[in-house]
Amino acid sequence: MFKNWVKAAGVRALKTVAQTAIATIGTCAVFANVNWVVVASASGLAGVLSLLTSVAGLPELKNDL
Repeated sequence: MFKNWVKAAGVRALKTVAQTAIATIGTCAVFANVNWVVVASASGLAGVLSLLTSVAGLPELKNDL
C-alpha cells in the first residue's frame, strides 16, 4: 500500500512541478527575461506542497484501503 502511495504522490508532485514551471516561465517571459532561480524555487516548493497535501489522502488510492 505504501509503495502505491509513493508512486501516486510522486506522479502528482511531478505534474505539479511541471505545471508550476510552465506557468512561471510564461509569467517571466512576459517581463522579458526568465529568472531560472525563481522558476526552480517555485516549482520545487510546489512539488513539496503537493507531497504534503497527498499525506491527507489520494482519491485514486481509495480502492487500496
